[in-house]
Amino acid sequence: MDKYFKNKVFFITGGTGSFGKAFTKFLLERTQAKKIIIYSRDEQKQFNLQNSKEYIKHQNRLRFFIGDIRDYSRLKIAMDNQVDYVIHAAALKHVSLSEYNPFETIKTNIIGSQNLIKCCLELKIPNVIALSTDKASSPINLYGASKLAADKLFVAANAYSKKNSTKFSVVRYGNVMASRGSVIPLFIDQIKNNKPITITDPSMTRFMMSLDDAVALVLFAFENGKSGDVFVQKAPAATIQLVANSIKKILGVPNHDVKIIGTRHGEKLYETLLTKEEMVKAIDMGEYYRIPADSRDLNYNQFFEEGEEIITESGDYHSHNTKRLDEKELTDMLLNLKEIQADIKEFKVNE
Repeated sequence: MDKYFKNKVFFITGGTGSFGKAFTKFLLERTQAKKIIIYSRDEQKQFNLQNSKEYIKHQNRLRFFIGDIRDYSRLKIAMDNQVDYVIHAAALKHVSLSEYNPFETIKTNIIGSQNLIKCCLELKIPNVIALSTDKASSPINLYGASKLAADKLFVAANAYSKKNSTKFSVVRYGNVMASRGSVIPLFIDQIKNNKPITITDPSMTRFMMSLDDAVALVLFAFENGKSGDVFVQKAPAATIQLVANSIKKILGVPNHDVKIIGTRHGEKLYETLLTKEEMVKAIDMGEYYRIPADSRDLNYNQFFEEGEEIITESGDYHSHNTKRLDEKELTDMLLNLKEIQADIKEFKVNE
C-alpha cells in the first residue's frame, strides 16, 4: 500500500474525529506519507492531538487547520495545491440533533460537501473519498437524507472532472464499535455510573465493525476504486441485547440492570448498507462490495412497459440478513478493542 502513499500529501476533513485519528495513525506509523493535513472545527481536540506523544514525534509530517467545511475560502486555503488524497470525514452525525437543527445539518453535510467538491475540482486533487453511513440507504431521518444527498454529489462530481483529473468515490459503513456516539461507550458509561443500560429494542441489530476495518475499507477504495464507485465492507452483525449482555460479562457485572425504553424517533430496527437497487449492480470483491456509478441516461421510457425484473427479485443488504455473531464471536471482537481493554483494567476484572 505504501507504494501509493509514499511522499504523498493527505487532507482529512473532520480529522480530529474517531476515523480521522485512526487513519492519521495508520499513515504516520505504516506509510511514508509526506504530510497529513488535519482540518476540523474543534480547537481543543486539535490542541490535544498536537500535544500528544503520538503526534509530537511526527510533528514535521503534520499540519493543523481550524476551519469549517461550510467556509469555502478557508477550505481552499488549507488544502493548497499540493494535496494528493482527500478523505472527507467531517459531518454532523447526531440523528436527534439533526432533526431539531435541520438546516444546520444541511449546511454542513450537503453544502459543506459541495464546497469540498468544488475545491477538489479547481485544485485538480487526484483522489477523493467521502465517508458515508448506513443511514444514507433508504433514509428515514434528516441525517441519513443529508448523507444520501452528499453521496449523490460526490458520485455526480466525476462528470465535472476534466480529463478525469479528479476521481471521486464513496465508502459506506455502519456504526463503528466503541466510536464516539455509538452504543458501546454509552453502555459502559451507564455501568460506570451505576445506571441501568438503556436498550431501545432487544432484537435490533447493528453491524459490528472496528476502526481498523473502517481504515481498511478506505485503503481498499483508494487502491481499487474507479470514478463514482461506492464501496461497502461485508460485516457481521449482532443484536443490541447480545451487545449489552457481552459487555456486562466482560466487565464482570452480568446482573447489571437493563431497561427497555422503546425505539427512538428516526431509528431503524436494522442497518441497511445497500438497497436492493444497489445490490443489483454490486460487484462481489470478496470482503467488499463495489457499486459502480449508474451510467444510464435520463430516458426512462424504455422501462415504462417492461421494467427491470432483476430489481424486483433482489433484496437489500442489511444487518438482519448478514452473518449473525454468537456470544463468543462478539466477545472476542470486543476484547480486541483497546477501549474495552482499558475499561477491563478500570473495573479490575480477572484480578
